[in-house]
Amino acid sequence: MAAPTINEGAAVHHKPFFLWRHLNKLRWLTLIIVFAMLVLLPFLHIYQTYTAAHAYDLLSPGEKQLYDVMESIAAPFVSDPAEDLDAVKGNTWSGSFWGFKISDPLAALGQVAASLSLYWPFLLTALVPVLATIIFGRFFCGWICPATFIYELNSNFASWLRWAGIRVGNRRFDKRIKYGVLALGLILSAVSGSVLAGVVYPPAIIGREIYYTIAQGGLGAGTIFFLGTLLFDILVARRGFCRYLCPGGALYALLGRYRLVRIRRIAETCNDCAKCNVVCEFDLDPLRDGFGQECNNCTACIAICPTDALTFTIRPSDYPEQGPGHLGQLYRKQQATEDTDAAS
Repeated sequence: MAAPTINEGAAVHHKPFFLWRHLNKLRWLTLIIVFAMLVLLPFLHIYQTYTAAHAYDLLSPGEKQLYDVMESIAAPFVSDPAEDLDAVKGNTWSGSFWGFKISDPLAALGQVAASLSLYWPFLLTALVPVLATIIFGRFFCGWICPATFIYELNSNFASWLRWAGIRVGNRRFDKRIKYGVLALGLILSAVSGSVLAGVVYPPAIIGREIYYTIAQGGLGAGTIFFLGTLLFDILVARRGFCRYLCPGGALYALLGRYRLVRIRRIAETCNDCAKCNVVCEFDLDPLRDGFGQECNNCTACIAICPTDALTFTIRPSDYPEQGPGHLGQLYRKQQATEDTDAAS
C-alpha cells in the first residue's frame, strides 16, 4: 500500500502511493453520482408509468416535457421502457439492479427484529455491504450515504458562519449514544412489528423524501426530521447526528471494527500540524494514531496532510500510538534532550 524509501539516516520511510491524496475527490464524485441517481430514479419511474399507459396525448404540457426529456435519457439504454426500466428500482435503503438485489444491513437487521424470524432471501441482499464493511470499514457512511453529501455541505456552511463571526455549536457527547439508539430501535421494532430504525435513518429518509417530492408532489414528515438534524449539526455539535445518534452508523462501525483496510500515520514524515484532526468530520485523532472503528476511510485527512504522512495499510487494528511526528518540534526537543543526556 506504500512504497518504501530510504533517507540519509538509513531509516526506512514509507512514501504513500501518490493517488491516495486524490481519493477524496473521487469520493465526492461518488457521492454526487449516488445523489443524482436518487433524483433520477423517480423521474424514470414516472416516465415508465406514462409509457405503460400509452397516453402521451393526454399528458399536460409539463408532463409531455418530462416524458420527452426522460425518453432522450433512457433511449440509448432501453428498447422497451415499460419493461426494461424495471431493472433499476429502489434507493440506498434497498434496491434491485438488473436482477441483483442489495439492501442496507440496517434494513435486514431491522426486518429480523420486526418479524422475529430469519428470512434468508432478504438477509442475503445485505451480504455484499456486510463483506465490504468488514474489509473497508464504515465506507458506506463516507462514500455512498446520500446524507453525507448534504451533511458535508452543511459542515462547509457552518465553517462559513464561523468565519463570518457567527457562533456555531461544537459540543461533544459520548459516541456510544448511537449504539444505544441502534439497540433501542431494534427493541422497538421487535415490540411493534415495524422496522422503526428506518424512520430516523438519514439515507432511508432522503430516498423516501426525494421520491415523495418528485413522484407524488409533496414532502413527508421525514423532511422535518432531517432538517432538524442539519440544525443540530450547526447549532449543537459538528456532524452531531452521524457522530452520536445515527443507528446505521453504529451498525457499520460495529461491522467494521476489525476492518482490513485502514489509514495509518507515518510518524517519520509527520510534522504534528494537526490538520488531519481539524478536518476529520468524526472527531477522530489521526495525529495520535487514533482512528478506531468510527473511521470511514473518507481520506480527507490524507488529502490535507502537507507532508504525505498518512497512507493506507492492510491490518485488522490500528497501529499503537507512535508518539510525536519526527518533523515536529516536540520530537526534535525530545531528541535533543536524549542526545544531551547521552553526551553527559
